[in-house]
Amino acid sequence: MSKSSTAELSIGEVVQATGVGEAALRAWERRYGFPVPRREPSGHRRYPVEEVERIARVVAERQRGLALPAAIARARAERTPVRSMFARLRESRPDLHPVRVRKRHLIELTRAVEDESCARAERPVLIGSFQRERYYRQSERRWRELAGGAAGCLVLADFKRLRRPRRAPAEIPIERAHPALREWALVCDAPEHAACLLAWEPPERRRRPDADREFELVLSVEPAVVRAVADAGLDVAAQVAPDLAGELRERLTDGPAPAEASQLRLASAITARLLGGLR
Repeated sequence: MSKSSTAELSIGEVVQATGVGEAALRAWERRYGFPVPRREPSGHRRYPVEEVERIARVVAERQRGLALPAAIARARAERTPVRSMFARLRESRPDLHPVRVRKRHLIELTRAVEDESCARAERPVLIGSFQRERYYRQSERRWRELAGGAAGCLVLADFKRLRRPRRAPAEIPIERAHPALREWALVCDAPEHAACLLAWEPPERRRRPDADREFELVLSVEPAVVRAVADAGLDVAAQVAPDLAGELRERLTDGPAPAEASQLRLASAITARLLGGLR
């Protein structure tokens, strides 16, 4: 690039620099959340040089034969550092106020969301964050069943290596120092319903029994929130498996958002399952 690293380009200049048309750039932004321009008060897009370089990287990967979603995932993975999912959501949606819950209640709520999503049989994209591999292994049989009815499925934990077993979730290893390992997440993103929960575990002030560990939880059936959490989880996965992250991003649909009445029915159904499972 001939411009300084602090310069910003108009969309016309980006087209000239990369060969990607305006319509394609807008479609990528709408469909994949990439690229990320700054919006002026007039609504005009301004692209940082670093973002234009990532667009050029996508073009190069496409010329090598990589599918568009995978090429975009690979370019997005170059952003460092990839932040915690919880921090990204709290920054983008400060109106969402987390509540404190204990692990035993978080487990029941997670199962209620999983069961309701599975019962709807709408082939969602499923993403789970388990912190530790041993926690995932305790639920592996259940998640293999969930993956069988999903359009795509991956789980994040401190796995030793990347694995993509057949008819099972892809296992994405997260480094011990990564902030995602303090998070508990479930994303169910389907054409006709969307639900997610995202929890962050603050550092313990004192030792507690495992079931009493406390998390700050955000639960939502708002499609925009669910998609934001899905994007954040796929960004984490793309650091290790950009092609897989791109495949799942391609399977996320952009149909009309469920009506508010449908969202309310979904929230009510999840609540009923939760209450029915309490002992």
